[in-house]
Amino acid sequence: MGVVAKGAKCNVDGCMNDGARSLNTTKVENAGLRVNSTGKKTVLCKLHYKEYKKESKDDRALERARYDKF
Repeated sequence: MGVVAKGAKCNVDGCMNDGARSLNTTKVENAGLRVNSTGKKTVLCKLHYKEYKKESKDDRALERARYDKF
């Protein structure tokens, strides 16, 4: 059972919504979200996960391109 299933709250500063996803803290910080988590994983609510996806779209596309075979 993961932290989201246990009822963890969103780790973004000022947000008290229930968590929906657990992601790597450094990737979330690189996307521009301010988190108050000090561990390896950060919990994001649906709203902040959507914001993370928008901000990290280019980075994720480059990451996928590294593994595509021609």
